[in-house]
Amino acid sequence: MHPYVTSLKTLFEQHADPVQAGPMKKYMRDQFEYLGIKSPQFKVLMKDFIAVNGIPPIKDLDVILRDLWALPQREFQYVATSLLGKSENDLPAKFIKTIEYLLVTKSWWDTVDTISGGTLGVHFRRFPEVREKYLAKWRASDNFWLRRATILFQLNYKKETDFDLLCEIIRENLNSKEFFINKAIGWALRQYARTDPKAVKRFVNTMPLHPLSRREAMKHLE
Repeated sequence: MHPYVTSLKTLFEQHADPVQAGPMKKYMRDQFEYLGIKSPQFKVLMKDFIAVNGIPPIKDLDVILRDLWALPQREFQYVATSLLGKSENDLPAKFIKTIEYLLVTKSWWDTVDTISGGTLGVHFRRFPEVREKYLAKWRASDNFWLRRATILFQLNYKKETDFDLLCEIIRENLNSKEFFINKAIGWALRQYARTDPKAVKRFVNTMPLHPLSRREAMKHLE
């Protein structure tokens, strides 16, 4: 285990709260174990740790993220996504392989959405050639978490959103019965409606969207 991760692990384990861990695990449908560290305390621990130890150098980041991902308690995956986000503007193009690993390993909406709407969106904007290659690959994937990522990566693009691309990807998933795909479609449309509500209304009114997607997309438009 990388020394950076060892120090992080020691710190977080010292603040474990079994009383809180149970409900947190239950909220996430018993997918993961938890230390029981809630968001306000998590943020303080991260801030204090980084103040002393700094952000990991990019050359060590892949190893550190994978070490954190291997730990059983979910808070360590949250640490990983936090460190990833703090380094997102300095990642090399090839780091997409690490991002893909994090998306398809221990996949659940919490980490997938954080990465997709954050680091992945930044990475695809910085490296158009990476975006072209991996979008084509992920759009055709049997892994619905990767497809969810292709729907959500433009969440924070606002006026820079390629709405035609988003619509294409949504059309490819129209027949999906997967909750997390249909929820993502609605979320992406609802988010873009903040920028161009008329375009979203036109699209929703002409597409046979799943009721969940339609409801989410129109939440603030009706």
